[in-house]
Formats: sequence, structure tokens, C-alpha cells
Amino acid sequence: MRINLTDIFNIPSAVIYEPDKFTSATGVVIDSRKNVKGKIFVAIKGKNFDGHNFVREAAEKGAAAVVINGKYLPDYDDLDITIVTVRNTIKAFGHLALAWRRKSKAKVISLTGSNGKTTTKEMLAKLLETKFKVVKTESNNNNHIGVPLTIFNVDSKTEALVLEHGTNHPGEIDYTAKIAEPDYALITNIGASHLQYFGDVESVLREKFFLFKATLENGGTVFVNNDDPLLRKASAKIRNKISYGFKGTPDIKAKIISYDNFGRPEMELYYNGRVVKFKLPLLGRANAANFLAASAVALKLGVGKKALIQTAESLQEVKGRLQLKEFENFAVIDDTYNSNPVSLIAAVEVLKKVKAYKRKVLILGDMLELGKESKEIHASLAKEISKLKNFEVLTIGKNMKALSEALGEKAKHFTFRKSLKKYLNETELSGKCFLVKGSRGMKMEEFVEILERKGKE
Repeated sequence: MRINLTDIFNIPSAVIYEPDKFTSATGVVIDSRKNVKGKIFVAIKGKNFDGHNFVREAAEKGAAAVVINGKYLPDYDDLDITIVTVRNTIKAFGHLALAWRRKSKAKVISLTGSNGKTTTKEMLAKLLETKFKVVKTESNNNNHIGVPLTIFNVDSKTEALVLEHGTNHPGEIDYTAKIAEPDYALITNIGASHLQYFGDVESVLREKFFLFKATLENGGTVFVNNDDPLLRKASAKIRNKISYGFKGTPDIKAKIISYDNFGRPEMELYYNGRVVKFKLPLLGRANAANFLAASAVALKLGVGKKALIQTAESLQEVKGRLQLKEFENFAVIDDTYNSNPVSLIAAVEVLKKVKAYKRKVLILGDMLELGKESKEIHASLAKEISKLKNFEVLTIGKNMKALSEALGEKAKHFTFRKSLKKYLNETELSGKCFLVKGSRGMKMEEFVEILERKGKE
């Protein structure tokens, strides 16, 4: 797998200087600290760094070529290396990623959704690793830069590429989906996320649905969550699809038989007249739904029953996503990675299933990017939370104050982080199960650290 001169010529607006010095490149990088020898270095301007400041370093380290914005050419026309100028280096990076993707024989599976996409991606990668050499999205590389970066991790031996597609602005998934050209696509669900930028749930659906559109245009197969009414309706006329869910008569169906004292489900999965029974070492129905989604794709790609069971029972929690931390006389459910209304309700459902501790404490930070109706959305969650027994709620953040007021005497609001930290340091933890959750910007993991420290004393 190499990038050749034709691939570079196909980049819109590209002008190539010293093309005779270019043979072919073994890859593409945007970080001059990485191994750049024999690869193309694309200079991208980010929030903290401008790649154009590292063009000379890349050339000195043996880059096969550099891609820069045309306005910087006078700064580098003395370099004895192939220089490619373009109007937009980010889009050039995307075009090169598409060329790389087309050279690969790997099956591309793309995932998105309002909730559970990262967990589902990790589960699917584990399932596929029982049969294939897999490359997957690492860390948070699911945007217009991260998706191309992940594609460039593919080599000639890669058999399956599992890509996560994220978005918080209209058009992002349309862009990354066209670069990925998926063979298979999965949308976990549609919920109230990033409403500040999308306005309403229907707009979220339209954005996520670009992934299905790109896949179908590529002759691929889409996986439809039959339990999500928006997805079910929007996918009604799609022929090349596989449905899955807990309700109705989908192609692949699952049933939760029981939960243990911490809300870990035992479930059965039905497909092609077969039944698979297993226990998940993860909390809640949401994780059962994530595994069902991952299983639907894995089964289509030929993963067998035995591998399905072994993978299910060996799964490990993803950091900050319904992650159970047990101490001598209390427990913490760390769900601090992010938050929105659907995932918060899912976390509350987990707390309902916890029988190991009768007393429940919710430590909740703001759900961000919910738009003009943010306070009303926060307050509306009081109805679901009030269904818990023996609970108290500790809130932090301007919008969570609305939830605290809606809950009344069951809640205590903290205006300052140091006040909440002081309260947790002084409160009695014994006999309680804590749920800590909030959007990334709220840094709720700091409160988990206080509980952990007390648990280890």
C-alpha cells in the first residue's frame, strides 16, 4: 500500500512542485514527531499547533513529500523535496485517506449514534479479533481529523477496520462517511445530544443517517436498531439492512433473563434459529443493547457462537462508562466520560437494578450542548430520578440547578466545586452506591477521585 503521484494529482486544487523527486509514499502523517521517513507530511493548523511550523523538520527526517497551504510556498521553496500546495490541507488529508482506504482490502465497519458508540466499537473490535486482523478507532479520534488518521493505521494485512464517527456540528458525518466508504454501518440510537448545534432530535437523525447513505451508495449493508422508533421509521424502505433489538421481530433478537446484585445482565440472543446464552460483566440494559448491536455485525461477518460467548464473558469496562468500582463498604459507578439525557436515564436504570446497596447517591454535573431548552431538559429528568428508592442527588453546574430545584428536598445543589469536594470528603460513604456523571467539560472524574481516595484509606 503506497500513495503514488496519481493519488496526489487527484487532490482538488493540488499543485505539485518537483514531482520528479517523488516516487511513492508508505503512508501519511500530520505529526512531525512520528516516523515520517518515506511518508507524506501534511501540515494542518490546529488549536494549539500549526503544522506549517514543522515542515522543515519533516523534510529533514526524510519525508517523501510535504503538503502545505499555497500561501506558505515562499517560506519553503528552497526545500529539496516534493512540495504539494493546496487550498485546504485538512481536506487534502481527507482525500489522501480516501485513496488509502480504496487501496485496502479490509472490510470497513462504521459506527455512530447519540449514545454507546465507543463501547459498541470496543465490543465489536473484540468480537472481530477472534477471526480477523483488526484496526479500530483509538482514543477520541472520531472526527474529520481522527477518521483519516485511523484509516492510515491500516496496512496490507488489515482485514477489518472499525471506525467510530462522531459529530457535534452539521455536515461532519457526511464528510467522514464519504472518506470511509463503509461496507457496513451501524447507528446505535438517536437521542438529544448536541442540540445546541442541531436544534432538534430530527436534525440529529438526519446527520447520523449520512452514514447509512454513504454505506448504501457503496453497495454495503446497514444495521438498524429496531427498538429506536426514529431509526426504524427512517430505515423502513431500505432493502439492504439487518435489524436487531429486544422488541418485535427483528432479524437478530435478544432477551435479558435476569440481573445480578449490581445490575449485570444475563441474556439470550436469537438468530437463524439458534440461541446463545451468556452473562455480561458490564452494567445495565444499555450495555446489553451495545453488545447486541456489536453481535449483529459480528455474526454477519462470520464470528461463531463459541467466540461470541467467550468474548461476551471476557469484556472489560470502558473507562468512565458505567465503570463499577467496589470498595470495602460502598461502591462507585463512574460514568463521567460524557452525559446527555438518554445516557443519564440509562445510568439511573442501572442504579435501579443495584441491590447490593440500598442507598443511592447521584453526583450530577451539567449536560452540555443542549441548546436553548437546556434548563427545561435538565429539570425534566426529575421524573425518572424520583422513581429511585432511598436516594439523594448532589448537583453542580448552572443547568443542574434546575434539576435540583425540581427534585426539592431530595437534592442538594453546590454552586462551587470546592464546596462539593468538601461535602464528599466529610460525608459518610458506608452502605451507599454512588453514581457520578456529567459532560466532559464538567470534569466529574475529580469527584470520583475523592471517593476512590476515601475508599482506599
